[in-house]
Amino acid sequence: MNPTSNNEQLVGIVATTGAYMIWGFLPLYWKMLQFVSPGEILAHRIVWSFVFVLGILFFLGRVKPFLSELNDLLSNRKRLLGISVASLVISANWVIYIWAVNTNHVVEASLGYYINPLVSIILGIIVLKEKLSFWQTVSFILAVLGVLNLTIHFGSFPWVALSLAISFGFYGLLKKLVKIGPLIGLAIETLFITPIALLFLSYVHINEGGAFGTGWSTTLILLGAGVVTAIPLLLFANGASRIPLSMIGFLQYLAPTIMLLLGVFLYKEPFTEVHLLSFICIWTALTVYTLSKTKWFIFLESKFLPNKKTMSS
Repeated sequence: MNPTSNNEQLVGIVATTGAYMIWGFLPLYWKMLQFVSPGEILAHRIVWSFVFVLGILFFLGRVKPFLSELNDLLSNRKRLLGISVASLVISANWVIYIWAVNTNHVVEASLGYYINPLVSIILGIIVLKEKLSFWQTVSFILAVLGVLNLTIHFGSFPWVALSLAISFGFYGLLKKLVKIGPLIGLAIETLFITPIALLFLSYVHINEGGAFGTGWSTTLILLGAGVVTAIPLLLFANGASRIPLSMIGFLQYLAPTIMLLLGVFLYKEPFTEVHLLSFICIWTALTVYTLSKTKWFIFLESKFLPNKKTMSS
């Protein structure tokens, strides 16, 4: 590999790692708004994300591609429907995540983002008719056992974790079907949902007295919601194109791991033996899934399952 390629990969690793680390530490940010309702935080996040991303598009000279993409979407019903649903799905994901963080469910939120890649596998099988290998089947079964263990022992369904995993999985699927870049995609998604967010904020301020403007620190944190949303996305878009997909597969677990550590050690959320067993099942599932396409795992599959190279749904 030549020096230029090495430098490109280094930039990719640093940028992608930075993105996942910011996502991992986001609970610290939302905790500063614990006294604000999740709905109001979500509305500000949508509005200021749109404003911030629009500013970046102007700065980068990408307004024309943005308008061109928007015009194409408006003339294509299927793509328009896809991006509209994506806007609603990511909004649901954001508000569940904010609620989880600010009601002391950080550990369960981290579980959701560990499960997410496995949800994406299932969606790929069902919607895109992708094939599932033996090891990917094993990883999915292990993840299901982990979730069942939590449900049976605590007597309650881990709806926060699964809601986050499923909503983000559907969001990824919709973005794959619509085929739109991350920066312009975020601008269009927030553009579509911003009018609703503004109406909601107007209602809150008229009837309940919103948090915006009640103090300079609260106002700045709400304004910054757009920055902490867009910056990691930009880092990820810049980094992911420079490194192999397998490396992204490993790095993506940085965020939920940081969240888990914050939940257990900083916020003192419960982490019992039942949690540990469930997380071990899911960590093992993710390890098997991540390594499922390596030569060693493919060799084992061909050695012991010569007549079952792949399994479909």
